[in-house]
Amino acid sequence: MKHELSRRGFLGVAAGTMAAGMANASDSKKLKDVRVAVLGTGNRGTHLLSVMLQLPGVQIVAVCDLFEERANKAAKLVEEAGQKKPAVYCDGALGYKKVIERDDIDAVIIASYWQWHTPMAVDAMKAGKYVGSEVPIATEVDDCWKLVNTSEETGMPCMMMENWSFRRDNLAVLNMIRRGMLGEIMHCHCAHSHDCIDHWFFDKEGKDRWPAEFLTKYNRDQYPTHSVGPVLSWMDINCGDAFESITSTATAQKGINAYFERTFGKDHPNATKKFAQGDIVTSTLKTKMGKTLIVNYDMQLPRPYDNRWEVSGTLGIYNEQREAVYLEGESPKYHTWEPFAPYQDAYDHAWWKSHDAVGGHGGTDSLELTKFIDAVRNKTQTPIDVYDSVTMSCIVGLSGESIAKGSAVTKVPDFTRGQWENTKAKFAPDMTGQDLSS
Repeated sequence: MKHELSRRGFLGVAAGTMAAGMANASDSKKLKDVRVAVLGTGNRGTHLLSVMLQLPGVQIVAVCDLFEERANKAAKLVEEAGQKKPAVYCDGALGYKKVIERDDIDAVIIASYWQWHTPMAVDAMKAGKYVGSEVPIATEVDDCWKLVNTSEETGMPCMMMENWSFRRDNLAVLNMIRRGMLGEIMHCHCAHSHDCIDHWFFDKEGKDRWPAEFLTKYNRDQYPTHSVGPVLSWMDINCGDAFESITSTATAQKGINAYFERTFGKDHPNATKKFAQGDIVTSTLKTKMGKTLIVNYDMQLPRPYDNRWEVSGTLGIYNEQREAVYLEGESPKYHTWEPFAPYQDAYDHAWWKSHDAVGGHGGTDSLELTKFIDAVRNKTQTPIDVYDSVTMSCIVGLSGESIAKGSAVTKVPDFTRGQWENTKAKFAPDMTGQDLSS
């Protein structure tokens, strides 16, 4: 079985030109500088900026943030790395518009508050800039359509920076699936299980941070993309299959109040405040080809971090929690789990074999940014395209709709407008041991 790389027709890039550009990208001495602006220089934006400063051929031209202290700190990091001080923009919520108007910027990295991801991405594409946006790239279905329509109208690629799609183990599993080792994939389970109450939604002193607003206003899967990211390619979503419907159910909310009561006492306002967000949201997605996916949001109860990935096929199963696989006819008899580590080594993806990992998340962030920068440099499609970006993100809004209607079955839009039926597997192809997309 051979999986070829699919490029969206609206990019209009000839295969020969792409190949020549990609060959050049492998030689750092020949690299053309990619000029980047960072919109949002909080913790995540500053981290991504720091990783990019370690990649060859990347210039940080401008930084933008609501807070001058953050923007200046980011600019100082650029100078300390030996680059010219970038332009600093701190002109309010719409200050980013001045950044994207510059003609010396090839791409923007968006790491702002969630509600600004879509408008920033849309405006940047209209200004002719490649877009790399933090997750989720949209929180409402209407915004998903805005992103798709703008990308198609302008011809500008738009990538949500879902780093867990690039994890080493997840790409090895993808290689195994594409070699038919698990048979036909029928069902997956995934979760974002991460207790974020004491550092992300609220700070250590119990004060609200910006994401706390979403817990007050909404009851939905607020953060599905880290769990769904690798599953999209495992299940060939948007390239042979597509999500058809979603049904979501939320528990009551007890975890937030309980945290504040035991940590700060019964008199803390958040110990009795009413939050809309249920502690755990369970979503069931059905595909057009009759496959299923379970997604859990679990970010408010005490627990260690876990993604709970499991993929089941007609010939076997992979379980991330157990770090194990079972393959029919190959694993020991009596349905005994095998350690995944030997398979990880045997089916390690070409991206990781050639990647000099830097930065956080075990080098996953630097791999993701490297692939994004390569696409900008060579004017090719990004490894995660706009269709996959919004397909992951639409779960936010759709889960909220389903919950509000009593866990009603809710239709998932076909953002590809039928292209999923004829599009071949496009993310991270590696069937020959060579990296076909870079």
